[in-house]
Amino acid sequence: MRTKDEKSYKQYFEQSKEIQDLLEKIHFDTEHGQIWFDENRMLLMHTSMMGYLRKDLYEMLGWERTKHFFIRCGYQAGMRDAEVTSKLRPNLNEIEAFMAGPQMHGIRGMVHVEVNELNLSHDLKQFYADFNWQNSFEAEVHLSEFGMAEEPSCWMLLGYACGYTSFVMGQTIIYQETHCVAQGDECCRIIGKPLAEWENSEELIRFMSPDPVSDELIALQAELNKLKKNIYTDAESDYTMFKAVGESAAYRKVCDLLKKAAGSKVAILLQGETGVGKEAFARGVHDGSQRRNEPFVAVNCACIPPDLIEAELFGVEKGAFTGASQTRMGKFERAHGGTIFLDEVIELSPRAQAALLRMLQEGEFERVGDQQTRKVDVRIVGATNEDLEQAVKDGRFRADLYYRLNIFPVRIPALRERREDIPLLVEYFIKRFENLYGKTLKGLSDKAYSFVMKYDWPGNIRELENLLERATLLTDHQQDIKLSSLFPQLDEQEHKQKTVVNRLDDLLADGFSLDQYEQEIIMTAMNKCKQNVSEAARVLGISRATLDYRLKKMVS
Repeated sequence: MRTKDEKSYKQYFEQSKEIQDLLEKIHFDTEHGQIWFDENRMLLMHTSMMGYLRKDLYEMLGWERTKHFFIRCGYQAGMRDAEVTSKLRPNLNEIEAFMAGPQMHGIRGMVHVEVNELNLSHDLKQFYADFNWQNSFEAEVHLSEFGMAEEPSCWMLLGYACGYTSFVMGQTIIYQETHCVAQGDECCRIIGKPLAEWENSEELIRFMSPDPVSDELIALQAELNKLKKNIYTDAESDYTMFKAVGESAAYRKVCDLLKKAAGSKVAILLQGETGVGKEAFARGVHDGSQRRNEPFVAVNCACIPPDLIEAELFGVEKGAFTGASQTRMGKFERAHGGTIFLDEVIELSPRAQAALLRMLQEGEFERVGDQQTRKVDVRIVGATNEDLEQAVKDGRFRADLYYRLNIFPVRIPALRERREDIPLLVEYFIKRFENLYGKTLKGLSDKAYSFVMKYDWPGNIRELENLLERATLLTDHQQDIKLSSLFPQLDEQEHKQKTVVNRLDDLLADGFSLDQYEQEIIMTAMNKCKQNVSEAARVLGISRATLDYRLKKMVS
């Protein structure tokens, strides 16, 4: 039942003005020029700009499409806010939780909402709202740019209310603006109820649906992309053999180099940090060569004990050493006709280095415990994340082997050197993990996206892949991946920082004396370290000389 006790609604609204939980989610990051509401990036801008935009769109598209555009923009903004605010008030009743939307309107400086009537029930799927809007920014900009309106003009605000309420209620809720300051009314007023309860429902839902002009633009864009692909087909196809993802200049440079080497027999040395995707490029070389139908064998030399690496690579005869209970071919024999990828080649033992050098020079080897010389035709792609030249100087790697491997060196750039590829990699991995875990996600939140674009990625692509897999598991179906799901440790650091700030606030409250607290801290450290000055200085993070000086100052 709807009640029309106006006094009770106004009294309730006065009691529900607590918005601190919403304000705490707003962060002004002046250092980086950003404003955040939870993990969504916001803007602070002149209202007059919205007037200019409205006028320009009207001149280009006419009233109907301009109205459509602003309603759709507002709808999306309302949906985004509802995603955040619906999780902020889990312990409040339905109406108190719902009021976050109207309160966000006020916090953003868009409009002040007064409740005339509000009745909602999720369980019964009931909703009815009657709100007054005071100080609507849209009514003001419309009057400024166009003068008096012939119809209600708070389009973006209306779309916001529809998007927000539809998300919260789990059904399509439509508002209509019955009064508008732009028409000369004393205040703006809106009525909201489920779509089915409106007589003109078909007309109303049309404004929430995509604009045909958008479909036309998308179709034209698709056609343009198709034309571009036809123009660059030969160039683009050159990169499809690499099982990596990227479009950056750095990525293409690597692909260009490896394309040129793929058709030859020359040994290739891939250099780069851990996790940059060296194996993916090695497979690309194999796929782009005439050996593509033969075996590709990958070996991580760092994972094999030094005393077994020769046997793993070149095979072993039965009885060659304790535990060699049967004759077994090695990786090189298995890769015959194809390509062998030796990752972390710097970890090869001296004997294995000598055998590999012989393999490179003569194409032959001997199994461990055997004197028979065997020949194989194998393309070698080596990889390392260390400086092999320095390893030669340090005596850890044979100079002659280094020169044989270094005939065609290719450096794979770190992820921080090809940031343009990060969005492509994110999209690629999210799709993969969506399929793997049976979820559909909305992608990264604004804050998460901003962070991954600035982060240095010491673990490179492998680190990004691992973090996105974990984040996919932590994120609910149909939700954004938040920064806290990607980097849980950041939440812990932020909590520690807030705890320290709170302690300092309490400390500075009344009667604070810096000298007194410094003396107490020093004496606590000295007692903890049993009067050992050097140990106390280490605990305090200062030099012994500095602590000596402060101890003498305390005595004098």
